[in-house]
Amino acid sequence: MRRGAGRALAGVVLAAAVLAGCSSSADEGDDAGARTSSDGTAKNGDRGTGRPAVKGLTLGGPGSSCALPVTFDLAKDWKPQAVEVEPGSDLAELGEQGTVTLVCEIDAKPAGNLGYLRVWAGKEAGGDPRAALEAFVADEPNAARAAYTKTEAGSVAAVEVAYTVDDDLLGGAKPERAFAVATPEGPVVVHLGGMDEEEHRQMLPAYELARETLKLG
Repeated sequence: MRRGAGRALAGVVLAAAVLAGCSSSADEGDDAGARTSSDGTAKNGDRGTGRPAVKGLTLGGPGSSCALPVTFDLAKDWKPQAVEVEPGSDLAELGEQGTVTLVCEIDAKPAGNLGYLRVWAGKEAGGDPRAALEAFVADEPNAARAAYTKTEAGSVAAVEVAYTVDDDLLGGAKPERAFAVATPEGPVVVHLGGMDEEEHRQMLPAYELARETLKLG
């Protein structure tokens, strides 16, 4: 299997064959976007579905399913699961991209969408978020049209990228988006994909909620 094709199915493959996960915590928090065009660039003022995400759990703090150097809010009904890359696994490379390693998956299926919000972490203290994001995109063989923007995640300086991924298995190009921040433990990348452009658009409010509420842990 081509690496790019494998990444398109990473949600299934990682859970089944590459990563050992822990179930999400029931007491993780209290219940309470920009749309991407076909070329992967953001349209200012457009929030995908036009509806902000309803807050669910808060991820990353003490007792959280995923121990992270950041915290942020999840959309209601999205389910987090900590993951650990198994060294030596035949498919372990799917749990590493650029200079970061997958540490948490947040599943959108309970909320009615097909996709994941994924958190990737590096080990270089501080780290350059732009460099981490560029390496992340460069390690996706079928990535194209990457557009980088300086922004903020909560009140933390961040870099965001919108790009497309061509995948024959899924019928052509689809948009993806990620942002990165530096932390004392290393860079953190939060990534949103989706099975296709429509799923991606519908999940953007959840991604924006995570970006807007992010705090350093």
